[in-house]
Amino acid sequence: MSQQAEPTLQIDNNRTRVTEWRFAPGAETGWHRHDMDYVVVPMVSGQLKLLELNGKEHIADLTAGVPYFRDTGVEHNVINANDYEFVFIEIEFKQN
Repeated sequence: MSQQAEPTLQIDNNRTRVTEWRFAPGAETGWHRHDMDYVVVPMVSGQLKLLELNGKEHIADLTAGVPYFRDTGVEHNVINANDYEFVFIEIEFKQN
C-alpha cells in the first residue's frame, strides 16, 4: 500500500476550509471527489501526478506561490512525483 499524504486542517468555518497537504515522495491522497470549488497554492515547486477515473494520467508542473482554481466535481488521486516532500495549501469555498 502506498504512503498517504498528510492533511492538516488549518481553518474550517462557515465560508472556507483550509488544509495543508504534505506528501512524502510517492505519497498520495487516494481517490476522492471535490464537493466544493477550490484553490491550491503550492508551497514548493515540483510535479504532481494526477490520476483520473477514466484512466488518464497527467503531470502537473507547479510553482511555489502560484495558485490554481478548480470547480466542484473533480475526481482524482494525487501523487507526489518528486524525490522530495511536496506541500500545498488547499482552500475550499463553502456554499452560503
